[in-house]
Amino acid sequence: MTMVTPPPLEEDEEMLVPHPALTEGPQPMEALQTETATPAENQPVEDPAAYRFTWRIENFSRLNTKKHYSEIFFVGGYKWRVLIFPKGNNVDHLSMYLDVADSATLPYGWSRYAQFNLAIINQIHSKYSIRKDTHHQFNARESDWGFTSFMPLSELYDPSRGYLVNDTCIIEAEVAVRRVVDYWSYDSKKETGYVGLKNQGATCYMNSLLQTLYHIPYFRKAVYHMPTTENDMPSGSIPLALQSLFYKLQYSDCSVATKELTKSFGWDTYDSFMQHDVQELNRVLSEKLEDKMKGTVVEGTIQQLFEGHHMNYIECINVDYKSTRKESFYDLQLDVKGCRDVYASFDKYVEVERLEGDNKYHAEQYGLQDAKKGVLFIDFPPVLQLQLKRFEYDFMRDTMVKINDRYEFPLQLDLDRDNGKYLSPEADRRVRNLYTLHSVLVHSGGVHGGHYYAFIRPTLSDQWFKFDDERVTKEDMKRALEEQYGGEEEVYIMQWEQYQAFTLFPLCFTSSDPSLLSILLPTCVLQLPQTNPGFNNTPFKFTKYSNAYMLVYIRESDKEKIICNVDEKDIAEHLRIRLKKEQEEKEQKKKEKAEAHLYTIIKVARDEDLAEQIGTEIYFDLVDHDKVRSFRIQKQLPFNHFKEEVAKEFGIPVQFQRFWLWAKRQNHTYRPNRPLMPQEEIQSVGQLREISNKAHNAELRLFLEVELGLDLRPLPPPDKTKEDILLFFKLYDPEKEELRYVGRLFVKAFGKPSEILSKLNEMAGFPQNEQIELYEEIKFEPSVMCEHIDKRIPFRSSQLEDGDIICYEKSSMLDSEDQYRYPDVPTFLEYVHNRQVVHFRSLEKPKEDDFCLELSKLFTYDDVVERVARQLGVDDSSKIRLTSHNCYSQQPKPQPIKYRGAEHLLDMLVHYNQTTDILYYEVLDIPLPELQGLKTLKVAFHHATKDEVAVHCIRLPKNSTVGDVINELKTKVELSHPNAELRLLEVFYHKIYKIFPPNEKIENINDQYWTLRAEEIPEEEKNLGPHDRLIHVYHFTRDPTQNQMQVQNFGDPFFLIIREGETLADVKVRIQKKLQVPDDEFSKWKFAFLSLGRPEYLQDSDIVSNRFQRRDVYGAWEQYLGLEHPDTTPRRTYTANQNRHTFEKPVKIYN
Repeated sequence: MTMVTPPPLEEDEEMLVPHPALTEGPQPMEALQTETATPAENQPVEDPAAYRFTWRIENFSRLNTKKHYSEIFFVGGYKWRVLIFPKGNNVDHLSMYLDVADSATLPYGWSRYAQFNLAIINQIHSKYSIRKDTHHQFNARESDWGFTSFMPLSELYDPSRGYLVNDTCIIEAEVAVRRVVDYWSYDSKKETGYVGLKNQGATCYMNSLLQTLYHIPYFRKAVYHMPTTENDMPSGSIPLALQSLFYKLQYSDCSVATKELTKSFGWDTYDSFMQHDVQELNRVLSEKLEDKMKGTVVEGTIQQLFEGHHMNYIECINVDYKSTRKESFYDLQLDVKGCRDVYASFDKYVEVERLEGDNKYHAEQYGLQDAKKGVLFIDFPPVLQLQLKRFEYDFMRDTMVKINDRYEFPLQLDLDRDNGKYLSPEADRRVRNLYTLHSVLVHSGGVHGGHYYAFIRPTLSDQWFKFDDERVTKEDMKRALEEQYGGEEEVYIMQWEQYQAFTLFPLCFTSSDPSLLSILLPTCVLQLPQTNPGFNNTPFKFTKYSNAYMLVYIRESDKEKIICNVDEKDIAEHLRIRLKKEQEEKEQKKKEKAEAHLYTIIKVARDEDLAEQIGTEIYFDLVDHDKVRSFRIQKQLPFNHFKEEVAKEFGIPVQFQRFWLWAKRQNHTYRPNRPLMPQEEIQSVGQLREISNKAHNAELRLFLEVELGLDLRPLPPPDKTKEDILLFFKLYDPEKEELRYVGRLFVKAFGKPSEILSKLNEMAGFPQNEQIELYEEIKFEPSVMCEHIDKRIPFRSSQLEDGDIICYEKSSMLDSEDQYRYPDVPTFLEYVHNRQVVHFRSLEKPKEDDFCLELSKLFTYDDVVERVARQLGVDDSSKIRLTSHNCYSQQPKPQPIKYRGAEHLLDMLVHYNQTTDILYYEVLDIPLPELQGLKTLKVAFHHATKDEVAVHCIRLPKNSTVGDVINELKTKVELSHPNAELRLLEVFYHKIYKIFPPNEKIENINDQYWTLRAEEIPEEEKNLGPHDRLIHVYHFTRDPTQNQMQVQNFGDPFFLIIREGETLADVKVRIQKKLQVPDDEFSKWKFAFLSLGRPEYLQDSDIVSNRFQRRDVYGAWEQYLGLEHPDTTPRRTYTANQNRHTFEKPVKIYN
């Protein structure tokens, strides 16, 4: 059989993938939800290049392992598997990662690059499946990558959400292995004339907005004109930080960092890794800048650029009455759902709403009247910002969903169309509201995260540019407009089984949109030759997840003013000087880096450095080489010439200098090892470095020995023989707890310490006959080793050599051990090595330091809580509960430290491979050991006859039952009668999911996500007839702006008995009596039978029991009698925040 090999790809057909970020990116097992790379159109066939893996996990809630791995699957010839943490990886979310299955056995230096997405499948409504995508360069250090906070555990374990059905969870992984091409050589400035912004972790949303604002020159000029001074610091001044950022974008040759700006916002690292909504940031930043511009020459700039006005009106139909209200706006939120394009959205925005029937308008003097309600525009701003409502609230699921529908927007937008139908009567018709498109901000991804970038026309020419974090590229108009409309894309699809058979034929990957693979197609995307029989060549439609999210238009009549010239004369002189100096320093560092191979850094330590550092900055070894004088010397320069440089710097003539080489010992200490020989000093600096430095560092470290006479003038260095040993001496004072450097001496190898005692006393300032004790400082890592020296035996016998350190103290101090905390050198050094200043914060205020304590890393759990209790004035230290700090999120860990759950303080401070100095505390009302033996439940008790709800904390032994909870609750609440019986319910999102049986153990009951409700059992429920049924009754509303049948439950759900043959009219009488609702309000309610969220409205004559006959539903809560309340909320009140989709934390600028 003849096999046809696929033809080789040309160079320009290679898959292009950006190099993964090396700094400030996600941690191992922690990925950002970023847009994957833009591939080229063709890709060679491998084994396979992309593949979907499905993993069904049964008995999911019973998994009791911290980690759970899938079976192994192959993609691109590599072994992969999915790793999950069913209960979260130290978070209250499901954690999920892609793992290289055989990483432990792969050869040294292995790596592979993959684009992938992970998904939890919704088994009730597949469109609500949660899917997150990312890309990563896998290697031995980072062999797994993914999402620590994939989805909240509360949603996953909620049966009504559809992610866990019959205790089965379905996970999908779609993996594409790609060849890596290094993008570091790409020069945005050279290719486009513009530079990008660096991503701090999850700040792409901010970068896209900042680029858009920067490329509005009038805005940039106003920012430059905001008053700042040379004494301001960018990290503390928003105007200066923004000026600095814009200046660098204008004049820098490489991408610009945004750290100074975010620091000026008052953000910390956690904020930089928290993705926010670009529309919300735009509003917050505009408000902050508007406030900062007040009282300056640029006051009012934000309003002049972005502020427009519209008129809300209500006009009665049958009487002469009209109410109007003028409102301003900085941006407009336009509906995407159900709208074909921007014009359709504006049509909907000004759509007239009729107020009639139950919704009549109450007009002054005229009472309730039929009326028309709407909005018309008084004026539009020069720069029109349109926020597209790509995210909307799904009332049925109580969550946000992204709208990926096709939505068109024109290059030119005419808001005077159809004889000015969008304008109010008082609008100035002389102003021509014709706009041209300036920028398109794009969101790529889903509701649970994604990536932002922007297409911008800086000069409104035909040339578009894509600003994607650090990278700026030229793009055509089709890419910037049509391909950002959203909607569906047609591609050809080939299943995995077909893939294996089809590799006999020439083929290649294809895509009409190079970004398709950035969201990873559900299966291999291939272009199939139409002439090959036996394959399904039907195009496959899939949703495009990259689409426009915000549009910026500039009015034609104002574009000359807006797109103005901005040059250096618009920038304050102090700012120019400051930034030019920064740029020069940066260029100098760049030059030094480029020429580094021609130079050697020589670091020279002297006695003065040792005296300055020991006892203040360091205690172990002799010096911190990063804090001594360094020289940048050409490698070709003879070392003797370098000595002349030293003579000029320190005033020590060349003949009085002797240099020692430092050496790193096996015990990881660093000491002077030997003096340079005369023949070495005639060599070049580069040769000397290579001889002396086995680690091949760029540095040469030296100790400068200078001998001083009695007049403190330098003397020639003494001759040194093999019998001479250079020792360094530190003096310890236990009374002051002070260690300091006192000097160095040459001693004879066969001499004894007793022979130099008088000299040591002289160096210390002691009397000649003072008795002293000597210790050798041997090492300090991983533990301190400091041994007593016998003064009677020779130095050589004590194994002392050049560079060794001797610490000494008065012998008399040891006779008074009880007076001092650390009476001798070894105990003091042990203390210094293990001491740790810990910042304690109240768990209720996790951002604020409360107090600091100096502790030892070796303190036991009891030692730590005892010191905290003493600080807080708490008598019983067992009432202190501590919680560790998460170094990545900068937040407390979800679970506190159990009683004696950490052996030492160090165990409490270590988080993965990082050490923190933060702990959180709380003061309990009972001892922690006692609390850990109890189960605490928060139970909301609903009174039977009063409209009262009281929350009670019930603490019982973990082996207690629900019956015990009820009995305990009876002692705390007021019952309607002494013999009343109670029941315990599980309520979640205003639905009743469970009635707990009295004999159920409470240990596994979770009240963290679900509400526990207790109530009296009505007497009528105790005597159900054979044909009576107990049904669920829930309150709900429907959103009038939504096209689909979407409901939102609210209020308190309850049970109701329905009897055979009972009509809705009869049931309504009982419900009204039970809820005590007035007639006028009750008459507005509608009644519906709901199954799986779909309402079927009932008539008064309907037999209610007939609707509750089905048994094939999952959970009784999915069938209920719904009480629909009229939606009385204003039509657009929720729009301001409705695009805050999955981000729990709002955007805040603190300064």
